[in-house]
Amino acid sequence: MEKRIVECVPNFSEGRDMTVIKQITDVIESVEGIKLLDVDPGKATNRTVVTFVGEIEAVVEAAFRCVAKAGEVIDMRNHHGEHPRMGATDVLPLIPVSGITMEETAEYARKLAARIASEAGIPTYCYEYAAIRPERKKLAVCREGEYEGLKPRFGNPAQMPDFGGEEWNERVAATGCTAVGARDFLIAINFNLNTTSTRRANAIAFDVRERGRVKREGDSPVGKILKDENGNDIYIPGTLKSTAAIGWFIKEYGIAQVSMNITNIAVTPVHIAFEEVSAKAAARGVRVTGTEIVGLVPKSTLIDAGKYFLRKQQRSVGISEQEIIKIAVKSMGLDDLKPFDVKNKVIEYMLEGKTEEKLVDMTVSDFAAETASESAAPGGGSIAAYMGALGAALGTMVANLSSHKAGWDACWEEFSDYAERGQALLAELLFLVDEDTRAFNKVMDVFGLPKNTDQEKAARTKAIQVATLYATQIPFRVMKASMEVFDIVEQMAKEGNPNSVSDAGVGALAARSAVLGAWLNVRINAAGIKNRELVDPILEEAADMAKLAQERESVILDIVNRKI
Repeated sequence: MEKRIVECVPNFSEGRDMTVIKQITDVIESVEGIKLLDVDPGKATNRTVVTFVGEIEAVVEAAFRCVAKAGEVIDMRNHHGEHPRMGATDVLPLIPVSGITMEETAEYARKLAARIASEAGIPTYCYEYAAIRPERKKLAVCREGEYEGLKPRFGNPAQMPDFGGEEWNERVAATGCTAVGARDFLIAINFNLNTTSTRRANAIAFDVRERGRVKREGDSPVGKILKDENGNDIYIPGTLKSTAAIGWFIKEYGIAQVSMNITNIAVTPVHIAFEEVSAKAAARGVRVTGTEIVGLVPKSTLIDAGKYFLRKQQRSVGISEQEIIKIAVKSMGLDDLKPFDVKNKVIEYMLEGKTEEKLVDMTVSDFAAETASESAAPGGGSIAAYMGALGAALGTMVANLSSHKAGWDACWEEFSDYAERGQALLAELLFLVDEDTRAFNKVMDVFGLPKNTDQEKAARTKAIQVATLYATQIPFRVMKASMEVFDIVEQMAKEGNPNSVSDAGVGALAARSAVLGAWLNVRINAAGIKNRELVDPILEEAADMAKLAQERESVILDIVNRKI
């Protein structure tokens, strides 16, 4: 199950006293599941930009704590710096990374803004995608007049903060206001050129960046700059939306680069930017030799890029995540200047850190030995999920072999789609291998709850019912995912590489065993649930799936045996 990962980049109005900043970052790191990625203080701006990531609930809690702490240790009445600001925590954007939509992130931002105002006593504006008022989408509108211009806004319905703007008091005078928002992920990327010319790098940058270049008389590079009726420069737009770019020379590497910020990767993905910069460079006799990503990126950025280049090659995209990312790295030359370590460049991998040992990470022999031990888990539920995963893996293998079969080029995409679907089922079933054991352990844990008083007995009984229901739902999910495996292996038996038809047959056998094995676990766990309205529909649907699984296995094996 994909985690809902969000990045938070608060800007604090203190960049000179690191003891103050340390107090703020300490409360961020006090939240379990948070990874502090960067602390960037600036003396001239008297401002520190902090970056941390985690699952959305943890990020929201860490965000609240750091804003509250900043309100305690920073006094805006004494603050001066070169950067615009209006509060101890000036801005607090939440940025969706994976597993969560922008709309969901914006809703969390609004709730966070309300909490900061009510619990920490710090008034808040909501901006970007979290804006409550359309005109406040732009941060500059919220921060107009900066800290010094805040007081007249209070009590004025048209200008007061979205939350907590009723009264200006000593607390607000010290903390100022905070702008809480939800915005797109920004990626900083440099394109390496086989030239030392900054002028040529700039020309390429102007070709692609959204703003483009100034328009001149006769389109001459030295012609007079043309103005509009208001006296502003007229620009010829570039080809890439949501980008800003410039050319520069990097002495360390001895090359020129196009340095680009992509402010909305949904509008301009990294791989599209790479293709366009490469095309514009080639038109000017220059070649892009590789790229350099500055900072971190969401995993989806590399997955999308890898799949894009695989499709260009008419190759199946239904391969492992690691293989797809390798294609992305090599296609865009991310390792051109130095090794590209995905564990330190991809946000999701950075968050993994040291995790509990998973069954699916064991060797095959260790997994078997663990199952054979005296412990009750892993047991039949995890094994059923693993059989389903093996069925999905076999179906995916046949799809990939068929996609790449000589002479079958016309149908590569159809097989690629099946392989991609197989990879998704494989990931789901592998997750359920461990989740079944975790569900069993949760049941065992709640049986150990105290039962000395009537209140404790009632709480224990309720907890047992909740845990047992979850332990029923997991093998039910195994059944549903394994039933989808039949769709893939049946199609592979019919249309796939004939040399691998037996593999499709074994996949069907594995899927059928997974469904029937999980069916046993659904029944035994459901027996302990008192509320039959919750489990009877599950049992009814599961019984139908168990019957259908045997029928589908028979159909597929008939196809396989006839072909053999």
